[in-house]
Amino acid sequence: MSDLPGSAADLLPLLTRAERLLSRRVGGVLAAESLTIEAWRVLCLLADGLGHPMSEVAAEASLPPGTLTKLVDHLVDRNLVFRRVDPIDRRRIRAYLTARGRREHERLAARIHADLAELTTPADADLAGRLNDLIGQLDPDRRRATAPA
Repeated sequence: MSDLPGSAADLLPLLTRAERLLSRRVGGVLAAESLTIEAWRVLCLLADGLGHPMSEVAAEASLPPGTLTKLVDHLVDRNLVFRRVDPIDRRRIRAYLTARGRREHERLAARIHADLAELTTPADADLAGRLNDLIGQLDPDRRRATAPA
């Protein structure tokens, strides 16, 4: 354990607790829409409009492939997501938001932001930037993707 208070070594229990509490709060908003946190993670990833391989969606949602397939099937049934064969690697399937999925994501994002507005502080942007930096340091795939060639 580091002698410096607030070092990276001390973050795991703090981040875990914050994530659980925030997930519980956001989950309350999503439950009214019959969505789960995992479904929300999928919608947020796909909101960039790029389409993502199912393996990447599984990793982002922290779900095993079989569970993700059931979740995506549910989102497809609700006309929020669609799948297509990857045009470059025909063995892969990519997931995308439908037009309805994009509208629902925007609507739900606004509801979640409104619900959490009372918790927002001026330091949030700094915290988000620091967490993004930490993720970049911890994620070897992300480091490779952003490293200069």
